[in-house]
Amino acid sequence: MTGPVLQTERLTLRPIALEDFPRWAEMMADPEASRFLGGVTPPAAAWRGFMTMAGAWSLTGVSMFSVIERDTGLWLGRIGPWKPEGWPGTEVGWGLHPDAQGRGYGLEAATAALDYAFDVLGWDDVIHCIDPDNTPSQRLAEGLGAKNRGRTQLPAPLSEFMVDAWGQSRADWKARPRR
Repeated sequence: MTGPVLQTERLTLRPIALEDFPRWAEMMADPEASRFLGGVTPPAAAWRGFMTMAGAWSLTGVSMFSVIERDTGLWLGRIGPWKPEGWPGTEVGWGLHPDAQGRGYGLEAATAALDYAFDVLGWDDVIHCIDPDNTPSQRLAEGLGAKNRGRTQLPAPLSEFMVDAWGQSRADWKARPRR
């Protein structure tokens, strides 16, 4: 798979590759890590979700990146721009493997993904669909400068999930204080 590759201090963000699937499946089998990603998913269903992301890269040139730790080559999760059919907006979403959580990788990768969405893709607005009980994702969104815009509806078959649309405009992203 060819596509954009982004580098941060500790991470490489690149399109999904077949060798990422074992850790993807581990993440989706973990009750806490998958809780807000649709719940525990057996390997065959995780495979279909994995292939959906890979197919989006192939057909549209836009999908979540695999997040790779530069020092070890370890797959840490998926973060990036995402716009499925019927989605309530242009999203930068995320999901991290349990052993990658709480180490600042989400903020680092999501910052690079938002820069990419605004600067390269030319998006004017980005949302993050977050369950009201998902406080770690809410903290990440706040760290990115996003504001809770209230409830939004996902398309079927995800329409039963209650989510809030956190988001920011390109102007707000560019005006935010840099760390």
